[in-house]
Amino acid sequence: MKVGRRSFMAGSAAVAMAARASGAIKPDWASLGEVYQAPDWFRDAKFGIWAHWSAQCVPEFGEWYGRLMYVQGSPTYQHHLDHYGHPADHGFLEIEGAWKAEEWNPEALIALYKKAGAKYFMALASHHDNLDTWASSHHAWNTTRIGPKRDIIGTWEKAVRAAGLRFGVSNHSSHAWHWWQTAYGYDAEGPRQGQRYDAFKLRKADGKGTWWEGLDPQDLYTGAWYPAPEGITSIKAMDAWHEAHDGQWLEDSPPAPAGFVANWLARQNELVDKYRPDIVYLDDTGIPFGEAGLSAVAHYYDRSKEWHGKVDVAITGKKLTDIQRRAVMEDIERGYSDHLREEPWQTCTCIGDWHYNRQRFLDKSYVPAIQVIQRLCDVVSKNGNLLLSIPVRGNGTIDSEEEKIVAGITAWMDVNGAAIHGSRPWRIYGEGPTKLGDGMFGEAKFNGFQPEDVRFTVKDGVLHMVLLQWPTGPVRVPSLGSGALKGAKIARATLLGGGSVEVRQDTDAALFTLPPAKPGQIVPVLRLDGAGLV
Repeated sequence: MKVGRRSFMAGSAAVAMAARASGAIKPDWASLGEVYQAPDWFRDAKFGIWAHWSAQCVPEFGEWYGRLMYVQGSPTYQHHLDHYGHPADHGFLEIEGAWKAEEWNPEALIALYKKAGAKYFMALASHHDNLDTWASSHHAWNTTRIGPKRDIIGTWEKAVRAAGLRFGVSNHSSHAWHWWQTAYGYDAEGPRQGQRYDAFKLRKADGKGTWWEGLDPQDLYTGAWYPAPEGITSIKAMDAWHEAHDGQWLEDSPPAPAGFVANWLARQNELVDKYRPDIVYLDDTGIPFGEAGLSAVAHYYDRSKEWHGKVDVAITGKKLTDIQRRAVMEDIERGYSDHLREEPWQTCTCIGDWHYNRQRFLDKSYVPAIQVIQRLCDVVSKNGNLLLSIPVRGNGTIDSEEEKIVAGITAWMDVNGAAIHGSRPWRIYGEGPTKLGDGMFGEAKFNGFQPEDVRFTVKDGVLHMVLLQWPTGPVRVPSLGSGALKGAKIARATLLGGGSVEVRQDTDAALFTLPPAKPGQIVPVLRLDGAGLV
């Protein structure tokens, strides 16, 4: 059974054609590459904080709640059953309506993040659950009509601009059409076996007398592109069916007329036009939807030229080819670069789950401040920026454990920020025994840095060396030997926030002896002075 076409699917390619005709920049990789270069503000910023905040934070059960609550046998499904009821009766649209953000104080959060050294802030505009968190003209399921009844993006934007930070938005909605297919399924086992979940059943008329009266659930859930067939009678078989039919991370359009893509493009362009973001994060390999996606990039760059007189913005994609890296910025999600990159780039990661998970607070399993700082220094030494998500509760607050981590970042930045903000890479990124894999999702395999792992940055003609662990004895650095430096001498080594550090420079290496760490001190940074070092 196929769900009928929805109203937002109308217009086919007309929106994309209008967008292509509206600007001077052609929507192709070569033309985009001719006008784009990483903005100086981004290269100076180095550190951003992200509120990856949406209705999926309401259950406080971690990421991808909307999709996984419809997967029988998963922990998320069981949590939903225990706390809300069966997904045939109480679907995710009810969670969207339950999001109230009743304790949200954006000005206070932005002030906290600015103090921690963040130079830009990213706000989630639409996740895979297809709820727009702004005053969307092209999608009725938005937070001005349901849930918080507020323009979340517009409110963030005002607070961020008032604090003097750069503002970004993230758009993940290109994946909604395949991400939501589990909501059109059913239990394969148990007392509700075969009863379809809410997305399969609900239509606009069913909302009469409810809080969502006048809205069409199919506009939220996108339609049953791959509805599970009748008669699957085991959880294992249902999982296998989903894996085969809708479990892939797809970047193309749904197998139907182009309405979904046209609507995505209209929403993306409106997001740019209304809020003038300095950076847009797309959660896509490359840019989604071929020419329509390139039209969105061209539109954004055209608008930047209107606003700033030049392309002074960035838009991200993942797993980019060489030609794509010249046109948009590469983002490496939860992973590493193993080399100093020619083009500025960004890595995005999180101290917990992408959406708030209360268990992280209860068992104190957040990523600690020291690992955030280590990651920041590694990324910056390789010509990148760190975008760090601090998960926000459904009510709009962060918890006390998260506050401690932000305080730890703040304390380190107060002493060592001079080696980060406005810096540039040295001739090499660093050295040390720890080898990092290159690419996305490498965090789970990482076992930690050693005192011999050092990273370099340069600012205002000064070389800084970061030791990623505080050493308990002398540290030998071959890349700073007089031989490697072609005779250049280290005249003085100074611990930021401390005093002079003993250094002996031989031909094959320089040897540094630091004082023991004081309570709370992490990741020491040395300022190295001497002619010819940079």
